[in-house]
Amino acid sequence: MSAPAAKVSKKELNSNHDGADETSEKEQQEAIEHIDEVQNEIDRLNEQASEEILKVEQKYNKLRQPFFQKRSELIAKIPNFWVTTFVNHPQVSALLGEEDEEALHYLTRVEVTEFEDIKSGYRIDFYFDENPYFENKVLSKEFHLNESGDPSSKSTEIKWKSGKDLTKRSSQTQNKASRKRQHEEPESFFTWFTDHSDAGADELGEVIKDDIWPNPLQYYLVRVELSCL
Repeated sequence: MSAPAAKVSKKELNSNHDGADETSEKEQQEAIEHIDEVQNEIDRLNEQASEEILKVEQKYNKLRQPFFQKRSELIAKIPNFWVTTFVNHPQVSALLGEEDEEALHYLTRVEVTEFEDIKSGYRIDFYFDENPYFENKVLSKEFHLNESGDPSSKSTEIKWKSGKDLTKRSSQTQNKASRKRQHEEPESFFTWFTDHSDAGADELGEVIKDDIWPNPLQYYLVRVELSCL
């Protein structure tokens, strides 16, 4: 018959448990330190990937330029292409009053240019025919991101003709428009050129650069398709 197993005291059990806890905590701490090291490597590769992606994007920006130029030449043959495109875009149309639409009928060309270092910003140029609203042939707005990541913007000063400043509509005009359209006119589209309050969250600039500019035809065709139904 085998000898009975020796009894382990409660004190010994607690001592063993404490030792296991200490070992576990040490292993956890070492694992956390290793995770941090691995994460640093992942972050380093992510930064490297971002730099490589930017290089590729810059390369293809240059390759796209001749096609953008050709597209602009073809668009110039279509009357009211850009005003139709803007009116058909749900976010842009929400910013357009009746007089804004009238002014945009003189818009002949839109160009978006990303700076050579595309991380630093972009510019949007609007080209106009002679019109009754302002003297400018070109209205531009630029968005910049400095090395510290702070956004800013600047734009062309609009030289309004006498009594034609759409950013300063009289209350009488507003009331007339309200009765006609059953709601108040939105703030003028052209106010965007003077608004530099939050360049980092300029929704209109982003919409034009990232949504309309890559393929304006899809929005121009909305009205054409509807008229064919």
